This record gives sequence, C-alpha cells and structure tokens, in this order.
Amino acid sequence: LVYFAWVRERIGMSDERVIVPDEVKTIAELAGWLQTRGEEYAHAFENPAVVRGAIDRKHVKPDALIAGASEIAFFPPMTGG
Repeated sequence: LVYFAWVRERIGMSDERVIVPDEVKTIAELAGWLQTRGEEYAHAFENPAVVRGAIDRKHVKPDALIAGASEIAFFPPMTGG
C-alpha cells in the first residue's frame, strides 16, 4: 500500500505491506478495513468518500476489485492547473 499527501501524514508512513483478509475484495472494503487498524487509519479514512484509490497506478472507483494488484495507493482528491 502507498499513501499520499494528507492520507500519508495522518497514517504516519508513506507505504507498507499488509496481508489483507480474504473477505476484503474492493478498494472501498480495503479502506474500511484499514480504518480498523488504529487511530491513525481511522482518522485518515474517516470520510472514505473523499479518499481516492489507484490500483497499479491507475485511478479506480471504490468498487474496483483489488485481487492481483501489485500496488494499491490512497490519496486525497487532486486539483489540476
């Protein structure tokens, strides 16, 4: 897992390896499971509607399946310019 911007700041690390439970199948479920891993994660994912996800460097919707992913990233919404 890779974390960017304020998600990284709230969790206190930029990346980590985790063993995800078998019942966690989507980006949204992964974010929900991460919330249970401690106060920092609960704070980072307190409003999952604003945290975005990417699988193998491609932006995905919350219902995207995570099976087979090499890298999963979480980040806040971005603005362009």
